[in-house]
Amino acid sequence: MIPRYSRPEMTTIWDPENKFRIWFEIEAHACDAQAELGVIPKSAAEEVWKKGAWEIARIDEIERETHHDVIAFLTNLAEHVGDDARFVHQGMTSSDVLDTCLSVQLAQASDLLMADLDGLLAALKKRALEHKDTVCIGRSHGIHAEPTTFGLKLAGHYAEFSRCRDRLVAARAEIAEQTGGTDPVRACSRSGRLVLAHGADLDRVAHATVWGDGKLPFEAARALAVGGGAGLDSDPGSR
Repeated sequence: MIPRYSRPEMTTIWDPENKFRIWFEIEAHACDAQAELGVIPKSAAEEVWKKGAWEIARIDEIERETHHDVIAFLTNLAEHVGDDARFVHQGMTSSDVLDTCLSVQLAQASDLLMADLDGLLAALKKRALEHKDTVCIGRSHGIHAEPTTFGLKLAGHYAEFSRCRDRLVAARAEIAEQTGGTDPVRACSRSGRLVLAHGADLDRVAHATVWGDGKLPFEAARALAVGGGAGLDSDPGSR
């Protein structure tokens, strides 16, 4: 992200440290679930949580050799966990980690955007009521039209952003988890733990990649919200 155009709260969601923390949690929760199934020793899952750590610089160093981001992360993780690291990522594929991580990041970003929209809606409602009788010139096709009120114009923006928030809420609900992998039976058993761990619903588990199943509706909702924001820079009566 471009720092001068990005807020720290949003940048934090997409920075490498948060990404690798989510990767670790996905792998560790998968170990917990597989331990419950008897696939790996319970002690191994506990060791992953206890000793799990990583360094971004070291991951980058390994990736320059392996040319594979997930392998680089797992190799660095194994340097901290030790012998029990052989149970990490068992029955999984890279997309289980990458797309599930993207789902979590999209959910985090959605929550931040919805909080922003709530603040904007509150401000628009307050000013719309405050200026309900404030007369101003209406506009049509870029020229003066019949008089209207500034409050009515702001009410129009309020209605638009309310719809934008509804779309974002719906898009967040569609964010799915990538759970197929190379071992779907084990993945389904494991993914139930992953989904619950990240606050999602079990009926949101999907075998399709999150890019098509969750990201596109999110991007559409976000784009419409951005378009609504651009409208605040112009007279709504001219559109």
